[in-house]
Amino acid sequence: MTIPVYQNFINGKFLANQNGATFAVTNPATDEVIYHVEVADKFIQDAAIQSAKQGFAVWSALTPIERSRILLKAVTLLRERNDELAKIEVLDTGKPWQEAECVDVQTGADVIEYFAGLAPAQVGQQQMVAEDFYYTRKEPLGICAGIGAWNYPLQIACWKSGPALAAGNALIFKPSEETPLGAIKLAEIYTEAGVPAGVFNVVQGAAEVGQWLTHNPDIAKVSFTGEVGTGKKVVASAAGSLKDVTMELGGKSPLLVFDDADVSQAVSAAMLGNFYTQGEVCTNCTRIYVHKNIYQQFIEELKSRTEQNIIAGDPLDPQVNFGALISKKHQDLVMSYIDKGIAQGATLLTGGKTLSPESAPNGYFVAPTVFIDCTDDMTIVKEEIFGPVMSVLVFEDEDDVIRRANDTHLGLAAGVFSQDIKRAHRVTHKLQAGICWINSYGNSPAEMPVGGYKQSGIGRENGIETLDHYTQTKSIYVGMSNIESPF
Repeated sequence: MTIPVYQNFINGKFLANQNGATFAVTNPATDEVIYHVEVADKFIQDAAIQSAKQGFAVWSALTPIERSRILLKAVTLLRERNDELAKIEVLDTGKPWQEAECVDVQTGADVIEYFAGLAPAQVGQQQMVAEDFYYTRKEPLGICAGIGAWNYPLQIACWKSGPALAAGNALIFKPSEETPLGAIKLAEIYTEAGVPAGVFNVVQGAAEVGQWLTHNPDIAKVSFTGEVGTGKKVVASAAGSLKDVTMELGGKSPLLVFDDADVSQAVSAAMLGNFYTQGEVCTNCTRIYVHKNIYQQFIEELKSRTEQNIIAGDPLDPQVNFGALISKKHQDLVMSYIDKGIAQGATLLTGGKTLSPESAPNGYFVAPTVFIDCTDDMTIVKEEIFGPVMSVLVFEDEDDVIRRANDTHLGLAAGVFSQDIKRAHRVTHKLQAGICWINSYGNSPAEMPVGGYKQSGIGRENGIETLDHYTQTKSIYVGMSNIESPF
């Protein structure tokens, strides 16, 4: 069987590079190469910038309602092709079909639809100043760059392109080299929907292609999703030309479970926030603080449900609810954290090993893992693992657990479980996190801004305010009276 080779998507069509360089993409559940992709060499990079300039000139000249209509056509196509696109996400990421089928494509389409609806509602201001007046315009930034992560490839491409295109910008998008196909399919859909050539270009490659985007003086803004260390490098690089940046980075998020909580619901949240997408979610609540009065009940139910209800295997099997990690390298990294947890004295409640399911024996699986008897200074409690590894800790005092929850340089997300609505809000307002859930976990609707405090990010994605991040304000002063001049 011939393994396909995909090219970069430039100016509304596929374009071959000149140096012939390619990279392989592996299915994490089978350890098999499923396709190759051409690297964006200098020829491709130059073509991407040139086509984006031409596309921006056409796209930004359209009225917001015209852009909205085209984007809504893309939304329709995304939803019509949900299953085809979801299968690509499963093969690329190793996540279960039952997740990708109802989340990845649908939530991406939701975001484009949301910003398509907002585009015509962007307005400036007008105000009298004595006899004169001024007015403001919301104008697009120009060419923006999006750099995606590998855990939600298509969704992230939609999250970045939706507001960028709705505001009238062109976008050059670089997906992760581990999951590059979803962005190509999105580019094809945009083109089919009527988005002008050059408005959404896809360039492929690893860090060096991302560095080119962040350094390029023709790019006005960079929106990056990924880990904190890389995000710092992107910000430093973008500072050279004073680019605007949006950073959606990592987290080590706490879930606080008080003694009046619905324990079964709290266990559901803890499992969702650690084992969904096999733990590869930046907002995951990997630090679970449980009040001592319900601790035993909590860990007993958690252990039982983790060992009985999780089905690992071929991610394309609709019955499977737990997939493979993205790579062998990442599997090894997650296992090294588990080894550190054991070495530092945490007790393994369940899991802690690799898996070889019968239906996917060569996949990069790590069993859902829960540690108890954890302390706040342990490596597994302090560092983001990005895998299915949960640390459970005990607390007694409200003020103390808030202090412990906030004792981190990260601040992406947090959750509180309590039937006391006053306490739930009081505690949530004191948590240093950009996204907080009360008696829930993980929901990120298009309408809600998401982003982090501290080193978990800069700016927000989704929500009304994001559209402002893809525009700049121009002020126009109109003189209606004679100029008073001393000259």
